[in-house]
Amino acid sequence: MTTTLRPTEPLQRNADGTRSRRFQVCVNGRPVGAVHLGTHPVFGDAVARFLDLRVEEPDRRRGRATVAALAAEEVVRGWGCRRIEATVPADAAAAFRLATALGYVVRNRNMAKPLGDTPPVLPEGSVGRPMTDEEFGPWLTRNKEEYARSWIARGVPEAEARAKSERDHTGLLPEGRATPGMLVSVLEHEGTPVGTLWLALREDGAFVFDVEADAAHRGRGHGRSLMLLAEAQAVTAGQRSIGLNVFAGNTPAERLYESLGYETTLYAVYKHLV
Repeated sequence: MTTTLRPTEPLQRNADGTRSRRFQVCVNGRPVGAVHLGTHPVFGDAVARFLDLRVEEPDRRRGRATVAALAAEEVVRGWGCRRIEATVPADAAAAFRLATALGYVVRNRNMAKPLGDTPPVLPEGSVGRPMTDEEFGPWLTRNKEEYARSWIARGVPEAEARAKSERDHTGLLPEGRATPGMLVSVLEHEGTPVGTLWLALREDGAFVFDVEADAAHRGRGHGRSLMLLAEAQAVTAGQRSIGLNVFAGNTPAERLYESLGYETTLYAVYKHLV
């Protein structure tokens, strides 16, 4: 039997500058699923992404999705793409196995945790406070640089990574530390600043954009205190859940979040096209 992709629409030029196209997955001409491909709204035309890939239940576990994914890679190579990305829900074990078998690498994952009604208490001697204007400028410059380097270290070309960092920070903090719904805080321990926290309060729950213990004070539990501060701020603001993103390979952070009860909800994977 032959598995192929059959276009179901012309190549689309979208309002956000991306291209996309939908396909049927066919076996000997019989539709058994669908693929939706697009270019990346942030990284541009050189990066493709799977917007959808599915095979209907009667035809699963027969290699249809594998062939469809490989055919999709050939399509986007024809578009001039050098990299392809996808997101995989944590509960989609078969899809995750397929991605890793085809050479996709986990870049980062989203994690989340439900919140109770009572804010957690910080360890004795630790307290959070709003970041000052004098602290905000240097913090923002450092945060942009570290964020860009995180993407560079995981296969994103430097120019793309730096452009993404600038775009993300400008979009998320258009009014600086006074941006509505954003809390940028400093954790102090016995009067000494030991770390920083950036928390967003959103309709769908709180989200930790950045948490960092200062290098001189690491290994003393301040990372855990910063996360407790994030949860306390979220509960106080009436949030019912809190989420975050962690880059693959950041083992200390992954272990900390897991120890605090965070669970993975989504994997982001990528593959270089050669």
